[in-house]
Amino acid sequence: MTFFNTANARARKTPGIIAVAGLGGALALSFATAAQAKPATHAQHEAWRDAIGRTPVPQEGCFTAAYPSLAWHQVACKVAPARPYVPRSGGAGFTVGNGNDYSAVVTGLISTTVGTFPTITGLKKEKGAGVKNAYSLQINSQFFASPTCSGASNPSKCLGWEQFVYSTTGAAFMQYWLIDYNATCPSGGWMKYSTDCYRNSAAVGVPAEVITELSTLKLSGTAISNGTDTLVFTTSTRAYTTTGSDSVVDLGAFWNASEWNVIGDGGGSQAVFNKGTSITVNIALTDGSTAAPTCEAHDGTTGETNNLTLGACTASGGATPSVQFTESLAKK
Repeated sequence: MTFFNTANARARKTPGIIAVAGLGGALALSFATAAQAKPATHAQHEAWRDAIGRTPVPQEGCFTAAYPSLAWHQVACKVAPARPYVPRSGGAGFTVGNGNDYSAVVTGLISTTVGTFPTITGLKKEKGAGVKNAYSLQINSQFFASPTCSGASNPSKCLGWEQFVYSTTGAAFMQYWLIDYNATCPSGGWMKYSTDCYRNSAAVGVPAEVITELSTLKLSGTAISNGTDTLVFTTSTRAYTTTGSDSVVDLGAFWNASEWNVIGDGGGSQAVFNKGTSITVNIALTDGSTAAPTCEAHDGTTGETNNLTLGACTASGGATPSVQFTESLAKK
C-alpha cells in the first residue's frame, strides 16, 4: 500500500514517475528526474535523506521508502529484540559510553534529534562481543520525571528515559524505561531489569549494515507531546520508520538533551573498532530556536560503550543547531 503524505496531496502517474501535488511532489519529481542520470551524486542522496526524514507518515505503523521516492510504503512491523539497551551505571573510564559521552543540551524542548557521522577515517572493522559488525546506533534522551512513574514504589525517585535504536540484529525501534521503578512493572509489555522496567515499541525491519557503511547511516528521533514519537533510519538509498505513542513515558513534554553515538548492541556491551579509527559525531536538533546547544561532557545516558576516546566538542547555532565532536583510537 502506498501513501502520499504531503498537504492536500493528489497523486497522478506519468511514465516512470510518481508525482505528488505541492512542494513534496516537486521534490519527488526532482529526485526522480535526477535518478535518471546515473549514478546519483552524494549530494542528491543527502538531499533525499533529509527530505524523506521530514516527510510524515499518514498513520502509526511501520513504513519504508526508496530513493528517489518521497512516498512511504506501509510494511508489517516486527517484534524488537528481547534485550535491554541499559542505562549508564556510572562506571569510570576514558572510552566512550556508560556516561562518558557528550550530549547536546537546550534550554527549551527538543522535538527532533538527527544523528550523523559526517567524517570517518581509518575505519576498517568492528566487533561486538567478538562478532563482526555487531553494534547499535542510539539517540538517547536525558533522564526525566515521567508521569508514568506514578505507580513506582517511590515516584519521586523514578525517572523516565527514551531511546531511538538501530540494531544490527535487523530492527529499529524505540525503547522506553522507568528507572528505579522498584515495583511490579506496569501492564502493557513492560519487562523487569533489576529495579527498572523497560518496554519496546513496534520495530521496523532494517538491513544489518556493515560498519564500513557507517558514514552513510542516519538516525532521527521525534517526540510530540500528546502525540506520536517517530524513528527514521536511512541508508544512502533506503529509509525505514516506526512510530509509537508519546504517552508511554511522555518524552515530548520533557526532552532537553540528546546523546548520539555508535556503541555496543545492548546489554551494556562494547563496539570495538580497529586502531587508527577516527569518527566525527554530529547531533542536530530542532527546538524552535536558532541558539547553539550546549556541549555537555560526561552526560551520556546509555550503558553501552565503544573503545574510542573523546576529543573536543563544538556547538553551532543557526537554522540547524548542533554539536559536533570527534572520537578516535590511536594507531599505536
